[in-house]
Amino acid sequence: MSFDEIYNGAIEEGKEPKLLFKQAQEGAIIATSYAEILLTKALKKYGADQEIKYPDTAYYLPVIACLSGDKVTTLGQLPAVLNKKRAQIFEPLTFENARLAGEATLFAAEIIEALKYIETEKPYEEPWLGFIGDPVVRKYGIKMVDWTIPGEAIILGRAKDSKAAAKIVAKLMGQGMMLFLSDEVIEQLLEENVKLGLDYIAYPLGNFTQVVHAANYALRAGMMFGNITPGDTEAQRDYQRRRIMAFGIHLGERDEVKTAAEFGCIYLGFPIVTDQVLSPEETLNDWYVSEPDYDKIVALAMEIRGVKLTNIEIDIPINQGPAFEGETIRKGDMYYEMGNNKSEAFELVRMVDADHIEDGKITVVGPETNEFNEGDKIPIGIVVDIYGRKMQEDFEGVLERRVHYFINYGEGIWHVNQRDTVWMRISKEAIAKGFRFKDYGELLIAKYKQEYSAIVDRVQVTIYTDKEEVSKMHKEAKDIYTQRDNRLKELRDEKVDIFYSCLLCQSFAPNHVCVLTPEHVGLCGAVSWLDAKAAYEIDPNGANQPVEKGEAIDEEKGMWQTCNDYFYKESHQSVEKVNLYTMMDSPATSCGCFEAIMSVLFECNGIMIATRNHTGMTPCGMTFSTLAGSCGGGVQTPGFLGIGRSYLLSGKFIPADGGRARIVWMPTELKDEIRDEFNAACEEEGLGPNFIDKIADETVGTSADEILPWLEEQGHPALTMPDIMGE
Repeated sequence: MSFDEIYNGAIEEGKEPKLLFKQAQEGAIIATSYAEILLTKALKKYGADQEIKYPDTAYYLPVIACLSGDKVTTLGQLPAVLNKKRAQIFEPLTFENARLAGEATLFAAEIIEALKYIETEKPYEEPWLGFIGDPVVRKYGIKMVDWTIPGEAIILGRAKDSKAAAKIVAKLMGQGMMLFLSDEVIEQLLEENVKLGLDYIAYPLGNFTQVVHAANYALRAGMMFGNITPGDTEAQRDYQRRRIMAFGIHLGERDEVKTAAEFGCIYLGFPIVTDQVLSPEETLNDWYVSEPDYDKIVALAMEIRGVKLTNIEIDIPINQGPAFEGETIRKGDMYYEMGNNKSEAFELVRMVDADHIEDGKITVVGPETNEFNEGDKIPIGIVVDIYGRKMQEDFEGVLERRVHYFINYGEGIWHVNQRDTVWMRISKEAIAKGFRFKDYGELLIAKYKQEYSAIVDRVQVTIYTDKEEVSKMHKEAKDIYTQRDNRLKELRDEKVDIFYSCLLCQSFAPNHVCVLTPEHVGLCGAVSWLDAKAAYEIDPNGANQPVEKGEAIDEEKGMWQTCNDYFYKESHQSVEKVNLYTMMDSPATSCGCFEAIMSVLFECNGIMIATRNHTGMTPCGMTFSTLAGSCGGGVQTPGFLGIGRSYLLSGKFIPADGGRARIVWMPTELKDEIRDEFNAACEEEGLGPNFIDKIADETVGTSADEILPWLEEQGHPALTMPDIMGE
């Protein structure tokens, strides 16, 4: 169905909301005039050659780049852009013209906002965020494509009171939504101590034109993950309508400029629901509607947009959902702490038979939270027993890693690491709300049954807080860890006949295909061969499908005819062949959710690695964001490859290109994270102990000229290896 067909169904003949269209048109005139005034002042002050850009993005001024194709880098380019959009604000008062006025308003807001970044990269003080950089968009990419984050809500204006605003936001957070906030509602939420910021995927953008940063966030997702060519407006609008499940909620008084900006959202396919009573002349079925009842406004907005909820309500005293996954509980906010060498702690998921489990049973062996004193370092063991007719022993580790995510979904409870290196905290706020250890069990049982219903039939959870019982069960857990590790060590690409695909990211990058092997993790780092195997058991028709390995065309480069056939079919005939073990010859495609990017560094005859967390320059002359923009979107790009971090430890790390000996640069944060395991893998490869210390980082330099002399001093092997480009 075309955009025109979708839009035209909103209006009954003879019942056009002329007043609403007039408001949008007048608001667009005000917005573009204001942008012109500010732009004229900026040109007079800085000159036409003044550079203009947002920080941490490879997409210029994203609204303008995406919808017009203009890659604006200087002030002098903006008058023509603005004048072109002003020319599309005209009568008659039709739905089409109101949408065009909305687009013009988005351009005006983008210009107004970008001007603020000329003198500083941070024109806003916390908690206001303003522009949100590419690393954040990519960070949440995988959760958007698998619908862990089911949609995005743009909330602007002022609620009838702060408690009502907090209630709306709590509901949306609990349902896993990503939030963009603008205007006075931000102050209202802060009054109620609602947790906002990047860690909570609840973005307080700021006031007035800052709302445009919700639009440029969504549009960058289209360019990053959908590989939409800048300027292909209709493809981008179609992508936004189908893939970005966003809507707007307007609280409080309306004015012409806000209405015009909201028609910019409608232009992209995002409907608006307001708490204001609208006349028939201001109501547009399915696109601009009224719901004064705050208890109903969220449900209506989701219904109109077609958002399908993936989160469920759980009977615990705290809120829960993906919004809280990034929450950090600092020492001053902590009531209890467990693990991290301060107390004995472990977690274990084990498969049991039907006779040794009571479905839904939660047992706390030892004192509950209300029996300890504030500040105590509590020993803890979490044992999750699972029975399922399709459950397999190899799935234990897969399900055990989910303990980390499921616990972090709880507001005020925090979890890092896994197995017996776990570190957990419970906040003062969670204890005040009545959180108990048994609530860990409620959360885990609900989430396992929700996400793994095809292989999980029964779940019971035992929480150990008695010191002696924790030690006793910890010994049992260690034995199971050892047995499991020994089994996993036998998993090699050569020893399996089935690989698995992952098409999750096709929700954003339609032509991207991952093929996962025991030694080749998905580039997002979140999906391994075992994860995909378990996912196939859960949903045989889902995004993870078995791929017969068959006979190899090239074992060193990692090419199989069956895989090529699969790549060609599932990439919509855009990729004919793929080598899994090289980045130089027909490498795998990259979507945009990658944890890191490898790039060839010809001057050093090696490769460098940029990570999402490293925002500075790299020796290839590009930041992570710029690199990601050049090789994402499902495109096959020799010399560049998106990867999951754990691939650096794989036995199949680009062997056709020379393996880990080719790595000449990586950021210090990556070195610190993988040092011990990486050195062990390098020693096994014959590179000697502490090879990671021969790899340059940003403390050595951020250009090839800076790091090359240092690499020569270290005697780095890449410098004497065959030319990375081959003969």
